[in-house]
Amino acid sequence: MPLDQPEPEVTSMMPLGDHLEELRRRIILAALGLVPIVILALVFGSHLLGVLIRPVTRALRDAGLNPELQATSPIETFASYVHIALVAAVLVGSPWVLYQAWRFVAPGLYASERRFVYILVPLSTVLTVIGVSFLYGVILPVVLSFFIGFGAGVGDRDPGRAAWPESVLVEGVPAPATIPILAGDPPNPEPGQEWINTRLMQRRVCIAMQGDGPLIVGSPLTKAAGIAQQYRVREYVGLFLNLALAFAIGFQTPVVVLLLGWTGLVTKAMLVRYRRYIALGVVVLSALLTPADPISMLLLAVPLYLLFEFGMVLMVLLPAERIARGVVRPSVAPDERAAGRESPFAGFGLGEEEDGPAAPGTSFEGRDTPPDEFGDDDDARDPGPRP
Repeated sequence: MPLDQPEPEVTSMMPLGDHLEELRRRIILAALGLVPIVILALVFGSHLLGVLIRPVTRALRDAGLNPELQATSPIETFASYVHIALVAAVLVGSPWVLYQAWRFVAPGLYASERRFVYILVPLSTVLTVIGVSFLYGVILPVVLSFFIGFGAGVGDRDPGRAAWPESVLVEGVPAPATIPILAGDPPNPEPGQEWINTRLMQRRVCIAMQGDGPLIVGSPLTKAAGIAQQYRVREYVGLFLNLALAFAIGFQTPVVVLLLGWTGLVTKAMLVRYRRYIALGVVVLSALLTPADPISMLLLAVPLYLLFEFGMVLMVLLPAERIARGVVRPSVAPDERAAGRESPFAGFGLGEEEDGPAAPGTSFEGRDTPPDEFGDDDDARDPGPRP
């Protein structure tokens, strides 16, 4: 049915048993649709986990620490792998689940009510993706760098100073270094060769040839610190997922502002009047959600406030009456008699009348009755005698 047609009258109602049967059918279809997505997520789960831990390993390496996470139980890594795979499957499969939920709910909604969903669901999905991407690419590196740098500086130990022994001096100068420092592993090392890999922060040595390639082992290198920065995989994954949930909710600010405007709880004038207090609340919220440094606080406060302003723009561009009205029907040229008069139903989303009332000074001589408020001129349509 076109969106610009009037709402049909309800002529029948589905029994409760049919509702429950339809709900059961939609749940089964949603679950079956998730099965292949879960299988694919488990296949690529190790890659997803590697992408997820990349920010923390990079932050550890930049701080001169061993860029490795640890597992304190045999099943910890596998549990984190399954956890990430299931979360990814739910996120990727959420459009299918929402589609099945929509197929269950949509028959009970009018066309004007469905138009609101057509706007809110895509907008919320896009904002969620932007929020999580912003967390991963901008906020998380800054937060991890702050925490890791702070932890490495607490209880920093003085290594002391000592003179070179005579055995390593050549004419009073230390002999050249015999361990090469590389940004990666050499292509074809021989057994017994050793080097320092600055990418992995390890001292590595080839101990044997195994199959078609060398067998390389290494020991981690880290700068002196009073507190060792060694993070568990499970705790880091939980931290990331909690932050992702918080940012996904925080980036729904335009949706919340739009809903409040549609329901009439707030107006644009009210939000403008209290804009400074809202900005203060955004700064306080950003300070609570981020570390106590101004950089990360501003990185969160600025986007949240911009999202609030974006919500006000949407509230002006997409008022409730415009969404409920939908597509405007093409009609004949407006009647000159309605020029300059605002529709009395403009505030109710019903649009302008096709034929307005007569302008002041219009004569109705020769008519039994004047045309009504909606231009329904019975005398003009039926000039003959009435029965």
